[in-house]
Amino acid sequence: MLKTDIIIIGAGPVGLFAVFEAGLMKLKCHLIDAIPEVGGQLTEIYPKKPIYDIPGYPTILAGELINNLMEQASPFKPGFTLGERAEKINKQVDGNFIVTTNEGTKHQAPVIMIAGGLGSFEPRKPKIDVLHNFEKKGVEFMVKDPEAFIGKKIFISGGGDSALDWAIYFAENNDSSVGLVHRSESFRAHKDSVEKVAKLQKEGKIDFYTNAEVIDLKGDEDLTMIEIKQKDQPNIKVKVDVWLPLFGLSPKLGPITNWGLAIEKNAIKVDNTLDYQSNIPGIFAIGDVNTYPGKLKLILCGFHEATLAVQKAYKIINPDKRFTLKYTTVQGIQGFE
Repeated sequence: MLKTDIIIIGAGPVGLFAVFEAGLMKLKCHLIDAIPEVGGQLTEIYPKKPIYDIPGYPTILAGELINNLMEQASPFKPGFTLGERAEKINKQVDGNFIVTTNEGTKHQAPVIMIAGGLGSFEPRKPKIDVLHNFEKKGVEFMVKDPEAFIGKKIFISGGGDSALDWAIYFAENNDSSVGLVHRSESFRAHKDSVEKVAKLQKEGKIDFYTNAEVIDLKGDEDLTMIEIKQKDQPNIKVKVDVWLPLFGLSPKLGPITNWGLAIEKNAIKVDNTLDYQSNIPGIFAIGDVNTYPGKLKLILCGFHEATLAVQKAYKIINPDKRFTLKYTTVQGIQGFE
């Protein structure tokens, strides 16, 4: 049983900032996220996307923002359970909550903050009848351990940042060339990545198939071959060890809908006069996962919600204590008593 002051479900930007705000008040946090790394959709979907509405930064890349938030939170030593989805929440007689993941990991705290962005992310899967036969047997929707793919014949499908970033990585670190399949000739990825892929193609390190898609998979137990349909050309069959269909992630509330929370417009309804608590006292929702009158789905607003939610959480965790809020510019992070 992992015990802490605040369990934060979601390790995106708002969840990470909540760690900092809680740390200022001497509260410990543990974060749970189904994605195997911090950052939520900023890391998983568009790490190189510029963001323009973060105070003090005229522009900052999404991945850089996550790195900065991690650096800001690190002095408070948060715990992490990554690659596991929060599955169940049970309230105990003593008022504590127990959050259990899909892997059976249990976490206990008097306060929960749901900072799940648009919800838990599920991979967008191509419509191939036999796809489920090869999942985890040659078909992977995320790259959790890049080293596990080195030395294998890899094909990647997709035209976004994630697909191109991994194609570049494996092309530069693998002995054999990497296959890249994309449905059109244009990309949603960063311009630098597109140019790098073109360069690696000329060097023979990437086999590039545009106006194409994988339509079938072959193999006895494990995947051994894919069939590629190309525009105005015959279909081809290629031997592979790994196929990575990286078409992005689809946000879904998932298990959140089973936790007894009031849901409105596919988001958790909160009371902003009660510092973003849900209908269950002690469970807060901050960031894009919540809704209330006047709600704006901006990272900036999520930071504000996290700050106020932590203030209320302190009172729940320490009902008999008083604290004095002082300016951190004068007192540093020790400005609470």
